[in-house]
Amino acid sequence: MSKYRYFVFDFDLTLADSSEGILECFKHVLKEFGYPPKDDRTIYNTIGMTLVDAFDLLTDMPDNPQREDMRKAYVKKADEVMVKKTYFYDDTIAILQTLQNAGVKVGIVSTKYRYRIVNTFNEQAGSLPVDIIVGGEDVTRAKPDPQGLDLIIERFGADKSDVLYIGDSYIDAETALNSGVDFAGVTTGSTTKEDFEKYPHIYIGSSLLDIFQNI
Repeated sequence: MSKYRYFVFDFDLTLADSSEGILECFKHVLKEFGYPPKDDRTIYNTIGMTLVDAFDLLTDMPDNPQREDMRKAYVKKADEVMVKKTYFYDDTIAILQTLQNAGVKVGIVSTKYRYRIVNTFNEQAGSLPVDIIVGGEDVTRAKPDPQGLDLIIERFGADKSDVLYIGDSYIDAETALNSGVDFAGVTTGSTTKEDFEKYPHIYIGSSLLDIFQNI
């Protein structure tokens, strides 16, 4: 077991592949609001952003006046399809359970809403091997602002030297840096190993299992 006593994870593309549901929701909203479609890779690369920032990018319109209405439409569609189209990676549940069984604490910080993360665990895994979840509705400043990560650390009563944050995006790397905690990157999202190497890190792995075998 590593030196860390607290492990905090991003959710989308770190613990689970939610890209099918995310792509469907973005495409639905862009069509509903009359915007031209975007290719899958362009949409995929927005995963980890806030919804309003993603819509600004996908509509090529900074501070799009429709961004909040589009966000609401996305959430409505996601309520229909997201949980059933999100799939945990093969090693995720076993790793989270192993961590809890070893007596370490597990947290999740995500721009995704907390209730949807809970529902995904309950419906797709039949368990919730996580101690604290901080979702998009729990913060006023999204990643890479460290507010959500710091909130988990505060709730745990943890020393930051005992915390490892794991995520798939450069946004997660920036969040860890801004919080002052160690970071491990996993290349299951759109951020490459080369991009992660630009940020402080203790390890960059191809999977969660790869990370936990090497830290």
